[in-house]
Amino acid sequence: MGAGAFGERTLANKRELAGEATGPLKGVRVLDMTSVIFGAYATQMLGDLGADVIKVEFPGGRRGGGGDIMRWAGHPPEGAPDDLGPIYMTINRNKRSVMLDLREEAAARSLKRLIKTCDVFAASVRYEGLGRLGLDYPSVKALRPDIVYAHGAGYGSEGPYAGEPAYDDLIQSASGLADLLNRTDGNPAPRLIPTLVADKVSGLFMAQAITAALYHRQKTGEGQFVEIPMLECVTSFTLAEHFYGHVYDPPTGPWAYTRVANPERKPFPTQDGYIGLLPYTDQQWDQFFAAAGWAETFGKDPRFSDYRTRARHVRELYGLVEEVTVTRTTREWLDLLKPLHIPVTRMNRLDELQADPHLAAVGLFERYEHPAAGAYVSLRPPVKYSATPANIRRHPPRLGEHTAEILAELEDGP
Repeated sequence: MGAGAFGERTLANKRELAGEATGPLKGVRVLDMTSVIFGAYATQMLGDLGADVIKVEFPGGRRGGGGDIMRWAGHPPEGAPDDLGPIYMTINRNKRSVMLDLREEAAARSLKRLIKTCDVFAASVRYEGLGRLGLDYPSVKALRPDIVYAHGAGYGSEGPYAGEPAYDDLIQSASGLADLLNRTDGNPAPRLIPTLVADKVSGLFMAQAITAALYHRQKTGEGQFVEIPMLECVTSFTLAEHFYGHVYDPPTGPWAYTRVANPERKPFPTQDGYIGLLPYTDQQWDQFFAAAGWAETFGKDPRFSDYRTRARHVRELYGLVEEVTVTRTTREWLDLLKPLHIPVTRMNRLDELQADPHLAAVGLFERYEHPAAGAYVSLRPPVKYSATPANIRRHPPRLGEHTAEILAELEDGP
């Protein structure tokens, strides 16, 4: 079903950039030596919250254009610069880009001067490589004693995988995420979830860790080294529910939360589309099957009499739901179930999201005019702060766009 189900994609007139930071991290300066998804996603969140994020990038070698490799992924519009790829555009706003070739002595000196002005040093370069550049924690701390030094690593430094390269595919494979889909459909082959979930989850951990360390520094004046290891973060994320029967010693049940690792857990088909549907309480299940005309059958079935027995027979239960949902249209189900407060929603395809009435009403998608790339769509910061709202003040920068500006600030500084 295309976007026509909601009407054509519509966006308000182009938004103007905010003039100044209003978020809770206003006044915080972040030196950002991250790239790709994990670190760049984290530092954009800090920038949205008001931080001055300075993205340090490096010239390319003979086989690349330089800078963050995500600059070169995907296709900018015809006539736009090649260094503004779509994924880069989505996770690099509210940053300034400075390009420094750290093989040059003058550039290395400039970076050290820059570090002295920063509250946070965030990096996702392997720690061994940072050490070769003279940017390990002791060296950076010597330049700025109260620095919050956040290192996004693939694996914790105390384990045997420390220092090994890590990408989303590897961390999904190592963390148990790749062992989930095969538990739902009988296909024994492990598979990766088709989103960069390991990178993005780790980025969320990184942003949270930096803000917590900044809070500690505000209270005590003390900076610290913070390690954000992807494997540990994503394994913790995965096992929040999927540890399940192995929480206890000895285990009391299987790995993987049975309601979730269930091939019948999916959007349910209607006569003209799909709905997300989850009756949860005893009353909601009774009301759902009563609305479907199955109250007599459902009410007498001991497999579904209460939460515990339903959990043991959840696959059969969801199979019954699918038999019911195909008897009405999506609109009919929404009109029937929402007044009963039964959790239900229309399923969106990706190409329908921008026309979703709720997302349109809250203004999640915003249209801007990039001075080099032209019109583009950005997702506004989703979290609302009543006193210190996040905002968008800078377009995603060109490679090295702010080098002269930032170096001039260093000349004018102390």
